[in-house]
Amino acid sequence: MLGTLLSSTRLAARNLARQRRRTLLALATLCGGVVAYLLAGGFIQWILHDMRETTIHAQLGHIQITRPHYLSEGLSDPYNHLLPATDARTLIGGMAEIVTVTPRLAFGGLISKGDATVSFVGEGIAPRLEAPIARAINIVKGADLTESEPRSVLMGEGLAANLGTSPGDTVVLLVTTASGGVNAVELKVAGLFATTTKEYDDTVLRMPIDIARQLMRVGGATSWVILLDQTESTDRVVSVLQQTLPASEFEVIPWHALADFYNKTVELFSKQVGVVRLLIALIVILSISNTLSMTVVERTGEIGTSMALGVTRARVLLQFLCEGTLLGLVGGALGVALGHIVSEIISLMGIPMPPPPGMARGYTGAIRIPLSLTIDAFLLGFVTTLAASALPAWRASRLNIVDALRHQR
Repeated sequence: MLGTLLSSTRLAARNLARQRRRTLLALATLCGGVVAYLLAGGFIQWILHDMRETTIHAQLGHIQITRPHYLSEGLSDPYNHLLPATDARTLIGGMAEIVTVTPRLAFGGLISKGDATVSFVGEGIAPRLEAPIARAINIVKGADLTESEPRSVLMGEGLAANLGTSPGDTVVLLVTTASGGVNAVELKVAGLFATTTKEYDDTVLRMPIDIARQLMRVGGATSWVILLDQTESTDRVVSVLQQTLPASEFEVIPWHALADFYNKTVELFSKQVGVVRLLIALIVILSISNTLSMTVVERTGEIGTSMALGVTRARVLLQFLCEGTLLGLVGGALGVALGHIVSEIISLMGIPMPPPPGMARGYTGAIRIPLSLTIDAFLLGFVTTLAASALPAWRASRLNIVDALRHQR
């Protein structure tokens, strides 16, 4: 059996080399499909990867620890779900994957400058502990809280535009405290920030957590935010923390459970990539099937002679399947190699993109091709070519010997 397979493979290679034009046309079609799939899928992968990292490093961190049911009940009553005002590291313990652990205090109120007053969503943060998490927050004007005096506030550029403030201005924050009273504080605008999410920039301001606690007359934090050395470690660290921290007192939440917009985007883009894969598969199958069908027609007399000399129908079927297999292997490999080269060139040049819905700024895109996408693209080329060769191979094996010998005579 192995000898038959090897001899069929060698003969298939000779037949493909003999029909160079038709083989090159089939390879060009196959390579074009694989390259197109790699570029389309690679661009989507880059968008999702960039969105994931931006979401983590601008807002969520990798893991958040809260009181149980904070997300479902605490958003309307956060001060009954406060974490203790202790160092979170002492409870979490030292794990090599953890880069930083920082407290956050969520609150809301009104902010005023002169006669202008707008509502805001506030985040009390520890600036230096927060700095590694906030690397995707761009300071468009002024300075970060780490470079400013303690009684300062950092505002989203949309919120600042609505209020008409600039760095150096003085604003007044008015809030309802945890006990139901009213409190106010006067702060200096240190700077304006921007993220990829316009809605966030239009409503959020950040200030030192000590000032936020004094303003709200509370201690502790509404959440502890953890940044890891790599995103892929998230689920494993979450599992360890869930075993370490008592479930009755703490809830450990991974970033992807909080990133609703990201999850919906992944679902949408996955469907789009699936449609692209299906279209490319149909094009490749139709093109390769047509090419191999023409080959069968041209070699009908040759096939009849072979069967008259004792070659079995199964051997003829195997012969054409081997040709399809070789086409798939060579075309898939060439397509993957060419796709990687083209993707590198495009990434170096950059892909200028306008601001998508919900974002304030455009960006320069690139192509990112992970190993999983490379394997998927190769299998797309190989499997579709093998499937396309099945029908022509079956037709060749079912030819009538006498009619095949009389072909074109």
